[in-house]
Amino acid sequence: MKHRILKISLLAAALSLGAPLAVLPAAQAADLPDFVQMVKEVSPAVVNINTTQKMPKRPGLPPGMLPDLPEGHPFNELFRHFFEGIPPGALPNVKPAQSLGSGFIIEANGIILTNAHVVKDAESINVRLQDKREFPAKVLGLDERTDVAVLKIEAMGLPTVRIGDSDRLQVGEWVLAIGSPFGLDFTATQGIVSAIGRNLPDENYVPFIQTDAAVNPGNSGGPLFNPRGEVVGINSQIYSRSGGYMGLSFAIPINTAMQVADQLRKHGKVTRGWLGVMIQPVDADLAKSFGLDRPRGALIAQVQPGSPADKAGLKAGDVILAFDGRPIDDNAQLPARVAGAEIGKRTEVQVLREGKERTLAVTIQALPEESAQAAEPAAAAEALGPLGLQVQPLDAAKRQELGVGHGLLVRSVGEGAAARAGVRPGDVLLELGGVKLASAADLKQAAERMTKGRPVALRLLRDGSPLFLALKVE
Repeated sequence: MKHRILKISLLAAALSLGAPLAVLPAAQAADLPDFVQMVKEVSPAVVNINTTQKMPKRPGLPPGMLPDLPEGHPFNELFRHFFEGIPPGALPNVKPAQSLGSGFIIEANGIILTNAHVVKDAESINVRLQDKREFPAKVLGLDERTDVAVLKIEAMGLPTVRIGDSDRLQVGEWVLAIGSPFGLDFTATQGIVSAIGRNLPDENYVPFIQTDAAVNPGNSGGPLFNPRGEVVGINSQIYSRSGGYMGLSFAIPINTAMQVADQLRKHGKVTRGWLGVMIQPVDADLAKSFGLDRPRGALIAQVQPGSPADKAGLKAGDVILAFDGRPIDDNAQLPARVAGAEIGKRTEVQVLREGKERTLAVTIQALPEESAQAAEPAAAAEALGPLGLQVQPLDAAKRQELGVGHGLLVRSVGEGAAARAGVRPGDVLLELGGVKLASAADLKQAAERMTKGRPVALRLLRDGSPLFLALKVE
């Protein structure tokens, strides 16, 4: 400790005397990756991608041809009518829409990975290498759900990247991104892994890697490297309120991307595994109600009849703790694991049911076409004091419509435990603490068994979707 204080004191003295700051000691510098050497080694396998997008088929006003007038200005309509019906190709100085992105070579015979959104709807694709050579490219396949595309250029003996293992990434690990932000070719930016397994809205099949490496428009499709010079991700998205980098960027894990790319090359499409459950996160109160030591796992809110989960005996209220031998610490991990599972494979699923852990075997099937559910009930309500609810039983027609055998429609929510838990009018209550709710009497009896201060799981349907809430009587 004295030695460390002495070094700090000496450094402070040097700075106060105006002495130049020396380089880091060799021992400390050795802990930092050599980005200079890494960029030299890996950048030849990174490519710039230019695409020409297909012009809209409908005639109309081309982008940029209308003067920038205030909204509601009378001349706006005049100019719109003036250009209406004129094909874009007949107008001078009107160029097809273009996009810019990045990619990287994974095989020396010209196989390239990039983002699907970089090449989607492209009329032509041009790939430029670091040595300035340019090649036309064709799309071997793309998958919009994971935002992965595989391209092919006619060339041999090309430099390639080394593929790493994204499952080994840790928060705080150094990463390096190379791409073409704003068209500035082969730009390198560095940062650290800020988080792993990020679940973004409408992105169920990708457990994103979050980094603070600067990524901007044009970086899309470019590689994310670890300190060993291995690709661990494909830069895909940024969080921004301005359109530029704000410290949050997201990459597709390379393990996910390579799995998708392999299917695209073999079959031209991606077939995903299907379990047949709807899940939700386990918060602190729900974890306590299920007897978990901490919030973890994926809580099954509903099991689809006839699905692999149904056939294996999985039930609503089960908490999936592990899938195929790998722990599920967050519910966002499960969809990607199931999607990537081998079709027809018998897979072990570890669940917590009624406070006890058990292992079930499920045979994964191919994901069928998605189907939508909807619900909107009605009948005669009964007041219920302790929980602050007014409920009514579902009639036979509504039960059939919702695909349930029982349930209580919430007509109104007053002050009480239900309101604090987030119950809303229109919710359909299915179970409280494992007790099926077919009548107001069932709900009342279940509520009377509750212990003050101890959360109990309430299973319900909201807008046709299953949900668990933690109900706690104060």
